Amino acid sequence: MTQPDRTTITLPELGSARVVFSLWHVRVGDRVTEGDRIAEVLIPGATFDVPAPATGRLVETFALPNAPLTPGAALGTVVEE
Repeated sequence: MTQPDRTTITLPELGSARVVFSLWHVRVGDRVTEGDRIAEVLIPGATFDVPAPATGRLVETFALPNAPLTPGAALGTVVEE
């Protein structure tokens, strides 16, 4: 039996030294489609949506509201279906 593929949701480079996690638009266990808006991050003066990197289920989250982030930080994991 093969294990389903796991895809890490990572914070893209946003060109700002200060990035803060805002909120999740989905919950652990929810089904997501690649490209869906699943989370939101803040930089001074702007809000950015984080898209799902794959189609599957959100199985874990690492980012918490108001937590500072760096580019490439792992935000969560999607298990592909």
